[in-house]
Amino acid sequence: MIASDFCAIVVVNTLVAVGTVMSGSAAYSPRWAASLAGGAGLVAMVMLSLSRAWDVRVLGQGPEEFRRVGRAVVIAMLALSVVALALRLDELRPWVFVGMPALAVTAVSQRFLLRKVLHARRRDGSCLLPVLAAGTVEAVQDLIRRTRADSHLGWRVEAVCTPTGLGVGNIAEVDGVPVVGNLDELVERTRLGGYRVVAVAPAPEWTPDRVQRLAWDLEGGTAELVVTPALMEVAGPRLHVAPVFGLTMLWVSAPTFSGIPRLFKAVMDRVGALVLTLLAAPVLLLIAAAIKLDDGGPVFYRQSRVGRGGTAFPMLKFRSMVVDAHAMKPGLASANQGSGPLFKMRRDPRVTRVGAVLRRYSLDELPQVLNVLFGSMSLVGPRPPLAEEVASYGQDARRKLLVKPGMTGLWQVSGRSDLSWEESVRIDLRYVESWSLSMDLVILWKTVSAVVGGKGAY
Repeated sequence: MIASDFCAIVVVNTLVAVGTVMSGSAAYSPRWAASLAGGAGLVAMVMLSLSRAWDVRVLGQGPEEFRRVGRAVVIAMLALSVVALALRLDELRPWVFVGMPALAVTAVSQRFLLRKVLHARRRDGSCLLPVLAAGTVEAVQDLIRRTRADSHLGWRVEAVCTPTGLGVGNIAEVDGVPVVGNLDELVERTRLGGYRVVAVAPAPEWTPDRVQRLAWDLEGGTAELVVTPALMEVAGPRLHVAPVFGLTMLWVSAPTFSGIPRLFKAVMDRVGALVLTLLAAPVLLLIAAAIKLDDGGPVFYRQSRVGRGGTAFPMLKFRSMVVDAHAMKPGLASANQGSGPLFKMRRDPRVTRVGAVLRRYSLDELPQVLNVLFGSMSLVGPRPPLAEEVASYGQDARRKLLVKPGMTGLWQVSGRSDLSWEESVRIDLRYVESWSLSMDLVILWKTVSAVVGGKGAY
């Protein structure tokens, strides 16, 4: 990754230097332009290092990697601006206003492509860290299933230690993973097995003193200690570690639904929706004509959905079903393939010929851009629920109503209709609890491939 960023810095700064020299300005001689390019590149490398953009813990997973690159570039721009003002070097402007933004785009794009390659290899079973999980049978079972479902994150649980040294049904395995000992044998098994990660899952036996001794015992070895908190879906900027009264405390701040970051999100929603509407206008007209010519029915379908704070709003979609589709729903109840309160069918007889194509590529949802433009929805957010779905929500699922629903979201890039009800709720809650602008940008990027592939759409 360091080599990738270095190449991006060299290429971008070289192109900016060549452009300044070719502009014909007397302020830029080839040697002077090369010196400015070298200085700007050095500043960028230093800021990437200080922002920990090469930390192996964030490489290849989540938005934090891209957030750190963005932070490094912004700080580099500020640093170059200060130098330009202090030394009256107006010649630095191309690197501040062109070079650094171009570097951000190039570095993030390269990292995304490298991430895709890494994820593909991990799905094939390569480049995975061997993990020894320790905790109750239920806790390590949950961890095993999560690592298998999200293998692209790079973990493979190869062994387990439980309080009794036994697994499910008092046999020496948990979901096919061998139980190699009890918690007292954890350190010995770690050294014998050569594991890279020791994941401590919740268990009553894990007292603070015992976890501290485990950390000391693992020092000097090849394994890193990772303690999985009970707050599984809370991550990112809401978690802070700080010493209090001589104790290390994990601080969990409340999720923020206002302030400057949310203002940026609102602006991004409106501007993005306006641009998308203008760009997609020809496609919208073609789809409208196809629907009308198919069966002569109305082009749009308005459906009441529940938005932020439980407020209902009319959500727009291109009509993809026959006109009397809602009246036919009770007769299809026995064929429902959705989980929880969701109604889904892979081959729904109510879907029209044009509607099947629209649903395949999520084109039926394009009119929701108008909902975003008028403020009832966001570009990124939880799935907009029906009123009958909300009526069945538990306390956990109701937290989805703390934010605006989105045209796309984690649910869109994580399987869509293939998700179980529990998985969809968990994914939406993860978004609500750990939201950040960089997460929104990553989701928007991933939505393109999810829509083009059509996975989970029916």
